[in-house]
Formats: sequence, structure tokens, C-alpha cells
Amino acid sequence: MSEAAQPIVHYSARDGIAVIALNNPPVNSLGNALRAAILEYLKKAEGDPAVKGAVLIGSAKAFSGGADIREFNKPREKPDLPELNDQQDAMTKPLVAAIGGFALGGGLELALACHFRIALPKSQLGLPEVKLGILP
Repeated sequence: MSEAAQPIVHYSARDGIAVIALNNPPVNSLGNALRAAILEYLKKAEGDPAVKGAVLIGSAKAFSGGADIREFNKPREKPDLPELNDQQDAMTKPLVAAIGGFALGGGLELALACHFRIALPKSQLGLPEVKLGILP
């Protein structure tokens, strides 16, 4: 199967834990399709009585590099990041961000909206947009 045919998010649930794995190479940029898929699977985990908690993971290279720059000059589409963060906040089940690599900009905001965060020692976290005068 080619990389283009791979799902943008992998979802699995086993032993009471849902795993929501971002799969948008190279840096898991938070474009509309990825935001929509994450939102869908957060709701799926929340609604599944067999699921007791969920883990949101990226790749070894990047939890998420933040906004998809290809969408900067396009009209905003729902769900936007605040809507996604609201769903994370509304979760009644524990939601953990497992951070490997970097979590930048909106990717860090995605991690911060989880109830708990765990990161590999060499992970890099930041809001680089502030250096450009853009508020997170």
C-alpha cells in the first residue's frame, strides 16, 4: 500500500486503551483532514464503554509540527484547533499525549489540551510562531 493510501490517523482499542496515532508525514501537520480525523476518534473513544482511557501519539520524529502551511491562505475549515481542544477538554476519560520528537505550535497546543503528557527525553516543545509575531 502506498503512503498516500494510508489512513491519516490509525485507531485501535485494546485492553481498555484507545490509541489514536497520527499518520500525516513528514511532521503530522494539523491540516483540516487530520483535525477532523482526530476529532472523530476522540468522540469514538469517549463513546465506547470498553475504552477507559486514550493515548494520542505521533511518530518518533514528530508528535505534531503544528499548522499545515499549505492551508495558510485558504479559508478556515471546521473543525478548527480550538474545537478540537474543546473536545479534548470535555473528555471524561483520561487522555494522554505521548510525545516523541517535536511538538511545535498547534502541535504543542494539541498536547497541552490532553489531560496528561509524557515525552521522550530528547523531545522538543515550543511555540516558534511567537518569533514571527503570531499569537499561539
